[in-house]
Amino acid sequence: MLYSRAQSTSGPRRVVVTGCGMVTPLGPGVAANSEGFRTGQTAFRPVTLFDVSRQRVHTAAEVNLPGELPVALTPRQASLLDRAGRMLLWAAHEATEQARWDSQQTARCVAGTTAGGMSHGETYFRTAIREPLACRQQPTRTIGYQAPRQVSLVAQACGVHGPASVIANACASGANAIGHAWELVRTGRAERVLAAGYDAISHLIFAGFDSLQALSPTRCRPFDARRDGLALGEGAAALALESLEAAQARGAIILAELVGYGAATDLHHLTQPHPQGDAAFATMTEACQIAGLEPSDIDYVNAHGTGTPLNDSAEAAAITRWAGPRAATLPVSSTKAGIGHLLGAAGAVEAAICVLALRGQWLPPMLATQTPDAACGFRLVTQPESARLVNVMTNSFGFGGANATLIFRRWA
Repeated sequence: MLYSRAQSTSGPRRVVVTGCGMVTPLGPGVAANSEGFRTGQTAFRPVTLFDVSRQRVHTAAEVNLPGELPVALTPRQASLLDRAGRMLLWAAHEATEQARWDSQQTARCVAGTTAGGMSHGETYFRTAIREPLACRQQPTRTIGYQAPRQVSLVAQACGVHGPASVIANACASGANAIGHAWELVRTGRAERVLAAGYDAISHLIFAGFDSLQALSPTRCRPFDARRDGLALGEGAAALALESLEAAQARGAIILAELVGYGAATDLHHLTQPHPQGDAAFATMTEACQIAGLEPSDIDYVNAHGTGTPLNDSAEAAAITRWAGPRAATLPVSSTKAGIGHLLGAAGAVEAAICVLALRGQWLPPMLATQTPDAACGFRLVTQPESARLVNVMTNSFGFGGANATLIFRRWA
């Protein structure tokens, strides 16, 4: 079931990226992440945020979050931001600062998340169980638990004063947020939009994935024949999107152009993807059609690649079928090999990685993947390498059937 798109009467506008901000387990800021992903660094370590002694797996990719905030907030405002919200603030601030938007002009904000504010919810629950009559800070936690409240606060702190929206669509949330923002600008409903994805590791989420035995007890190895599960991470990324006309009119530095977006729903099963990746095939096909590109025009695919047996085999089948003759030489990798699965932040972070790869002309490797699965009819990037990149694609497939694909083009 493909996502229907309304078109403006004057024709679609070109949409460009003028700002990029990131916070991942590799570090805060674009500079640290660009070097980390270029060289294939990994950031997994023993979990320190909560007690995992009773869990099957004890490692994840945690962010070393700076203690201070990038902008001044009142104590009341700061209390509303949990760990995830603070990551979003750092990424959004970097993106808007780089874009140099005028805070007097209206801009919209679209953010994707699956569990933003979850730590507030956990603290509220524990306090209510331990001290049923305690009231101190409980109302604040109730408000901060709501993702729209955190997103609105972050947007306003970064000078984005227009309407704010939240998309909670499982692991495709971040990509859907960027895709929706692209739609708003492309169809003339907004001149500029801050698009982001963010999520933090919480005890509830970690224990949930662990109890499902979805976490790897060894090492995250996307598309490896011996893969045995995913690894969890956390982080945030934000892209400043605006029309080409607006960017050029103010002399903005353009980082890349967002040229295609496809979205589809996998109706095969409540939790499992179609074995042949039908919905993934549909999103890649649609994104290319909108961008006016053929598979032969795509220079790199940043795969969803979670490292789980079912996801990787379905995505491998979809990429191979979509790429056709191009598959044999098509470079593909999953950056989850280095920072884990960032859930609602994954699609936004991986989109930002594509922008960095276009700017730097390199391919992000998966160093842990040594024995490619036989289902991979494409070339896996397992070592750092430079490449001539013009058009790159990124896939995001959410638990429950949400699928999304974005295509970025280099701006020369």
